[in-house]
Amino acid sequence: MSFLNNQIAPRITEDDGSFRTKMLGIASGLTDVIAMGRGDPDFHTPAHIVEAAKKAIDENKHHYTSPYGIPELRTAIAADLKKEYGLDYTADEIAVTAGVQESITLLMLALITPGDEVLLTSPRFTTYDMAVNLAGGVPIPVPTFQKDDFALDVAEIERRITPKTKMFVLVSPNNPTGAVTPPSVIRKIAELAVKHDLIIVSDEIYAKIIYEGNEHLSIATIPGMKERTITLNGFSKTYAMTGWRIGYLAAPADFVGRITDTRHTLSINTCTISQYAALAAVTGPQEPIQAMIDEYTARRAYLLPALDEMGLTYGNPGGAFYVYINVSGTGMSTPDFCEKLLRETGVMLFPGTMFGDHDPSYIRMSFLQPIDKIKEAVTRMKGFIAKHAKAAA
Repeated sequence: MSFLNNQIAPRITEDDGSFRTKMLGIASGLTDVIAMGRGDPDFHTPAHIVEAAKKAIDENKHHYTSPYGIPELRTAIAADLKKEYGLDYTADEIAVTAGVQESITLLMLALITPGDEVLLTSPRFTTYDMAVNLAGGVPIPVPTFQKDDFALDVAEIERRITPKTKMFVLVSPNNPTGAVTPPSVIRKIAELAVKHDLIIVSDEIYAKIIYEGNEHLSIATIPGMKERTITLNGFSKTYAMTGWRIGYLAAPADFVGRITDTRHTLSINTCTISQYAALAAVTGPQEPIQAMIDEYTARRAYLLPALDEMGLTYGNPGGAFYVYINVSGTGMSTPDFCEKLLRETGVMLFPGTMFGDHDPSYIRMSFLQPIDKIKEAVTRMKGFIAKHAKAAA
């Protein structure tokens, strides 16, 4: 172990990167790998967005901007939040960041002091754990369950509230489960936040990808909640813009003003070219976005019955583009299942243990491949499960 590695501060904690690295190493030595665990849309960024970026370069719009972001983008984001979700934010209540990832780190540094407890949905996107740890806080998992389609349960949240609890992070639709917490439960969470004087972080990065029979409610629309809520959203998932690194947070203007210097320290400003691309995304034609969502809907409609045929159970994903699958019936732990599946079939999935889940029964499967690739992955999985079920018998 190197000298520098021995000097790493305790705030830098171990994560699940080693298993991910192991899987990617195995995949690099294989041919015809079908990646079904990724969270990166397989579509190209729509052409009008790309053209806007090219135009920005040609027009010399590639210098520093305000740490908040260009005014016209902030105004457009505020208008979109109002139109899509009924949220009342103005341009001075928006800060454009280098993806939602930067927003998460920024808000934790701004709000969490050593010893503060932060309630996090489990399973979850574990960037939140790292950001809480960096700020000296304590992540407290709040479990969700397959029987509830992994939607949040207010009783489970309240059971974990202590005098040290400062914040609850609400992610709906959820990664990795695709769960959409119903509006009735969102309203109860709001009541809980007021009762216990909690800050709410509402991560709504998947909010435009909602399937029939499900409804998204932005918690900051509920009376009395805007003042205690930070709403997070961005362009990566909806607009297939993951590599453009552009997201935003929405919060009361005085809070946004206070975090400017910290934001400047982290990255000065979000990539200027990406900001002009995002402006075209939010103000331009939405038909390409609807076409992507229609395709996700079709893939989901194929995949869920296919999982049923394999005898696998899951929480019904009401949004996003993931399904969280219980493979405990195979007799394998999920890391073992994923590694063997990759080595034997070339299908790459990730275990739920990479998403803060202490139950080694689940895998995350995304439907971010063309339908023919998804069908081929299912065929390979059927053979793999049948083979190992026979061997176990």
